[in-house]
Amino acid sequence: MIFAVHQPQYLPWLGYFHKIAKSEFFLFLDDVQYKKREFQNRNQIKTPNGPLWLTVPVLTKGAYDQNIMDVKIDPTERWAQSHWKSIEINYRKAPYFEEHAAFFRELYQKEWLSLMDVSMEIIKYVLKYLEIQTPHAMSSEYKVSTQSTERIIDLAKKCAADTYYSGSGGKAYMDESLFEKNGIKLVYQHYEHPVYDQLHGEFKPYMSIIDLLFNCGKESYGILMEGN
Repeated sequence: MIFAVHQPQYLPWLGYFHKIAKSEFFLFLDDVQYKKREFQNRNQIKTPNGPLWLTVPVLTKGAYDQNIMDVKIDPTERWAQSHWKSIEINYRKAPYFEEHAAFFRELYQKEWLSLMDVSMEIIKYVLKYLEIQTPHAMSSEYKVSTQSTERIIDLAKKCAADTYYSGSGGKAYMDESLFEKNGIKLVYQHYEHPVYDQLHGEFKPYMSIIDLLFNCGKESYGILMEGN
């Protein structure tokens, strides 16, 4: 069984969903340390003036070691209205914007307390729309306390996986020899970003998945998998 893992992210990019689609079982790493200035609480959309970061404000003071599943959204910030306004202004002329507008409008009207909750709500919506049916779960369900490569090995064993599908960035920190010692095949994702029709001029890669959905509708899955 091909197994993959990744932290929950806010409005993830295309390669995130490609990784899930290429897996036979996927774990969302909710019980690992939250990292600032990565993609766990932010991502980019395209505008006429270039990429725009949409960032969910979170509470981190005095909670440096907190896990992703424990990260709370700053209730003093009016981020949701701002995010929806930015999305609506920059994508309302996209061919398939109206197909998704009701979901996102309602999403940003809710009062979210947990970063993981809002991120997973979006991820599950996109998986359903793209008809990606990979079984998935949260890593916290498996009660693994090891770290780094050992953690991945232990999770793979608990999931009865014989192949680990890693993002290319894993080469920088994983101990590849441990996979061989434990009889688990290691395969890296090599995602070549597809080009598709976008609004606002020259094509910009690495935008949030919503850029693809709003511009390409039900063709999005086929385009997404071109990066195989």
